Amino acid sequence: MGSFVTLQATDGHTFEAYFAVPSSTPRGGIVVIQEIFGVNSHICNITERFAEIGYMAIAPALFDRFTPSFKSGYTSDEIAEGRRLKLEANNDIDNVLLDVDAARKKISRSAGRVGIVGFCWGGVIAWLAACRLQFNAASSYYGGGIVPFVDEKPNCPVIFHFGDQDSSIPLDKDVKIIREKQTACPVYVYSADHGFNCDMRHQYDPYAAHVSGMRTILFFEKTLNGNESNYEATK
Repeated sequence: MGSFVTLQATDGHTFEAYFAVPSSTPRGGIVVIQEIFGVNSHICNITERFAEIGYMAIAPALFDRFTPSFKSGYTSDEIAEGRRLKLEANNDIDNVLLDVDAARKKISRSAGRVGIVGFCWGGVIAWLAACRLQFNAASSYYGGGIVPFVDEKPNCPVIFHFGDQDSSIPLDKDVKIIREKQTACPVYVYSADHGFNCDMRHQYDPYAAHVSGMRTILFFEKTLNGNESNYEATK
């Protein structure tokens, strides 16, 4: 089981993060980036699952700068509040990335190479972190705001996951642009809707979640541990 810890960014801001440690020497580190619902039970579960397979994992509470300890479910009112906080965070993105980097530094001391995975809004943050911070790998799930930053250059390998039923991220627009602009980054498309990885939402798709999860895990095996053969098998 993981637990909440307190981190401090370089500008002095303190914030929560959910931290989970493997039972043996870490295979590497993973920073898990939240959706608009905060570091809720779903994000904590993802963080713990990475620890269960040997990674030191941490999920920074990126909305703490605006509403401390925000965690929500998936009702219409909670979605509206999450969207409001996302707008605040987007207007302060440089400081949000300070918090992401504080989480990276927290685990890199013990875990070595560090990857990042993000979902929804977190998928955009994972992309920006790959371009602006010193991560070793990034897996971005259905990030709907990537196109404005699509010309940035990633500092590490990146993979993308999208659903073909996701009306908020059109395949013939956003996904097409990402494929054309970032030709070195694999883009995987699933027969699923936005949020397909979250087993607490009605959009959950077990098959898409499983396949994308295996691709992400084996991608991290390659990029963080050099296990090329397993990664090639998922292409």
